[in-house]
Amino acid sequence: MAEKKERKKRISKKLLHKYRLVILNEETFEERFALKLTRLNVFVVIGFSTIILIALTTLLIAFTPLREYIPGYSSSKLKKKATHLVYKTDSLQRVVEQKNRYFNSIKQMLTGEAATQDMDSITAVNKNTSPPDNNRDIDVQPSEAENKLRKQVEQEEKYTVSKQAKKEYGIDFFSPVSGQVTGSFDASENHFAVDVATRKDAPVKSIAEGVVIFAEWTAETGNVIIVEHQMSFISVYKHNSSLTKKQGNLVQAGEVIAIVGSTGKYSTGTHLHFELWNDGSPLNPEKFIDFE
Repeated sequence: MAEKKERKKRISKKLLHKYRLVILNEETFEERFALKLTRLNVFVVIGFSTIILIALTTLLIAFTPLREYIPGYSSSKLKKKATHLVYKTDSLQRVVEQKNRYFNSIKQMLTGEAATQDMDSITAVNKNTSPPDNNRDIDVQPSEAENKLRKQVEQEEKYTVSKQAKKEYGIDFFSPVSGQVTGSFDASENHFAVDVATRKDAPVKSIAEGVVIFAEWTAETGNVIIVEHQMSFISVYKHNSSLTKKQGNLVQAGEVIAIVGSTGKYSTGTHLHFELWNDGSPLNPEKFIDFE
C-alpha cells in the first residue's frame, strides 16, 4: 500500500510540477515571452486541440465542397448527373416498352392473331356496349370539312355513318366498302375481322381521318394498308388488288386508299378483309359500321 501511495505521489508530482517556457532573443538573450506550464496543462491543451481539429475537419467534409477532393466522396454534380441519367433511362425504357407494344399490335394485325392473355379483354370489349371510362368525357367535334363531306356522302349514299361509334367513342366511321358480309368477327376462332364481298375494283375508303402507318405487300394477305386514327383506333384493309396511298400519307374520312381485289395466299375471292383495333385490342367492326 505504501508503495502504491508513493507511486501516485510521484505521478501527481510529475503532472503538477511547474515548468517555465521562455522565448529569448538569440543575440541579446533578452526574454521576449515566458509561460508557466505543467505536464497536465500540456496534455489537456493537446487533447482539446485534437478534438477541435477533428470536429472542424468533420464539418468541412460534411458541409463544404472540399469533401469532393477526398477519396471515397462523390461530387454533387456527379450525383445530379447520375440521377438525371436514371430518370432519362427510365423514360427511355417506358418509350421502348410502348413502341414494342405498338409493334406487337401491328404484327398481330398483319398475322391476324392476338395474344392469348388478351382474349378475355377482347371478348369483354366486344360484348360491352358502353364506352371506356377514360373516354366518356371526351368530346371530339368533327371539323367543318368533315361535316360537308358527311352530308355529301349521305346524299350520294356512297357510305354509311355509324351512330354507334359516335355514341361510344365520339368518332364517326364510314363504311370502307358496300357489300355483303360473308365472314363475321369471331374472337374464339381468331378471326378478328369481317370479310365483305363486293364488286371487283371497287374503291376502298378510309373509315376516318388518319395517317397511313403501313402499306406493303405480304404473301399471306396480299396488298395491306393500315391507317391510324384518333383515340388509338387502327383500321386494317387486306387482300387489295392495289394501294393508292403510301406509308406516312395523311388521309381524310371517306378518301380512297386502295382497290378491292383478291390477293394473298389466304384470299378466297374478291372481297375486303377489314379489321378495327383500339388500344391493341380487336373490335367487332359490325358494331360500329354498316356494310350493307
